[in-house]
Parts: sequence; structure tokens; C-alpha cells
Amino acid sequence: MPRKIDIAAAPQSAGTTYPPPYDEPCRKRERARLGDAAGLTQFGVNLCRLSPGAWSAQRHWHAREDEFVYVVEGEVVLVTDAGEEVLRPGDCAGFKAGEPDGHCFQNRSDRDAVILEVGTRAPGGDDAAYPDIDLRVIAGQPGFAHRDGTPYPPTERKA
Repeated sequence: MPRKIDIAAAPQSAGTTYPPPYDEPCRKRERARLGDAAGLTQFGVNLCRLSPGAWSAQRHWHAREDEFVYVVEGEVVLVTDAGEEVLRPGDCAGFKAGEPDGHCFQNRSDRDAVILEVGTRAPGGDDAAYPDIDLRVIAGQPGFAHRDGTPYPPTERKA
């Protein structure tokens, strides 16, 4: 049985399920879920394409899941509590679970950028905090919530 993953046949997603108005900068992102295509259960792997102006996510951090990102193509700006850094092909960054340093990647260039995202899949889910906006994820609860825990209405994926 072949082990090579057909990227074009991997589960794909485009856009975001963030509630408005937080969805806007993430609508032009596309992900090929390579970890799902391989049947991986302990960590996820996504090939994420960011069109010009697109963000990988709103700035966030995870309570129980590590993240690692490698730049494959193009240029992105990594935004963290410490400021901004430009990353180019071959550059990478990692984020340890439980460290409250919100991060995201933004494509401010005029051409597509591609990043490889690798992250833990914590049993029972994970809590995620979004320090710049009224948004959070609560393990075991579907969708997004306000900082006070009140759920946002479910949203359709927007591209």
C-alpha cells in the first residue's frame, strides 16, 4: 500500500468559522489536512496557503497543544507578544503549550505564502485564548465563546 500522501486528495478547507467580525482576515486561507489524510491521531499536519492579505488565524495561544510552523514558500510576518518578525522559506517557529504568547502568521506580500503547521491533538480537546479580541475556545464545547464563556452562535465556514 502506498504511503505517499496525495496532497490534492487530502481533506481540504478554505476560509474560517470564526464569528464576525473576526473572520475577515482569515477568509483567504486554504488548508490541506495532511495529518488527516495519513490517518494521524496524535498530532495534526496542515499545508496552509495564505493569499496576499490573509492571516493563518487570529492571534492565539493553546493551553495543552504545542504548535510548530515551517515556511515552505513566500513570506509571512509572525506576530507575537514580542512584536513582529519576517519569516521566509526555511524559517520556522514553535509555540509551547501553556505559554500565553499569542501568535499568528500574516501574509503582507503580493504573492501567496505556504506554511506547514504541525500541532498536538490533546485528548479531550484544548482551550485557546485570543488575547486581542473577545474570543476563546473551551475544551469540550463546540465552536467559539466570548471571553466570559458565553457561546457565539454557530457559523458556517466563510471563504
